[in-house]
Amino acid sequence: MLNEARENLEAIISSVCYEYNILKPRMYKNNARKDYLALAKCKKRSSKKIRKAIKKQLQYIRRDRNYIDWFMSYGYYPDKHQMERIAVIDKVYEQQEYMYKNNVHTVQDRIVSISQPYVRPIVRGKSKAPVEFGAKIDLSIENGLGRLEKISFDAYNECEVLISAIEKFFKHNGHYPKRVLADKIYRNRENLSYCKSRGIRLAGPALGRPGKNVSIDKRTEYVDSVDRIEVERKFALSKHSHGLGLIMTKLEERSRSSIALSIISMNLECLLRLYLFQKLILIFSRFNYFY
Repeated sequence: MLNEARENLEAIISSVCYEYNILKPRMYKNNARKDYLALAKCKKRSSKKIRKAIKKQLQYIRRDRNYIDWFMSYGYYPDKHQMERIAVIDKVYEQQEYMYKNNVHTVQDRIVSISQPYVRPIVRGKSKAPVEFGAKIDLSIENGLGRLEKISFDAYNECEVLISAIEKFFKHNGHYPKRVLADKIYRNRENLSYCKSRGIRLAGPALGRPGKNVSIDKRTEYVDSVDRIEVERKFALSKHSHGLGLIMTKLEERSRSSIALSIISMNLECLLRLYLFQKLILIFSRFNYFY
């Protein structure tokens, strides 16, 4: 990422020099590229080599950033898009310099992408992808239609969304649902007490160690687990058929809009299938009547 930030600064400097007809300063592009490749192509990267490479890239970025400040002091300003990119690079430089000087690997709101500075790493603990990058969404299913409850690019605990989702259901329908089928992470004490006070059955096992003489209705448990698969099916359908897994937008607002449009497209397809099914039933009923 430091190499990408350096290349962005070099492109901005070249653009400013070309626009204002200024002599291009010495930026040591070849040396900086060689220093980066010396680590990138190295099979065994020791901590000493990594720190040495980071230090060199920070020095190159500091030199290029001073050139831009010198240009701006004489009235040679980059355009609006370049100024926004410079602000992101300054934040990246500040975070990387802090981690280098304090010999740590974490910092609050760490930027992991210069083109998408709003994206945060989300630790999922999966064997295939222990850390994921992108939007984290909460989706609820009501009568076969999906509704976005929350979209965030920051890591958050999903259990805090359940109460607000139930209140939205009450606002739309005028009554609380009889049961809520959610993942185990939603079954905390606050959510359980909230559902119990409103006569809602929150499906899933009880908290704590199971008792010795506690009877479990396996039939109800099986039906709840089968019905809850509908949520996973909607996620798979939206990713494979409605573009939720192929979002290529860079701006945060456009990414949020693309996610919402994917869910809307999935709901429209569901309504269209329901409409066609009702029409077919009507046609066959008339055919049987005349026959």
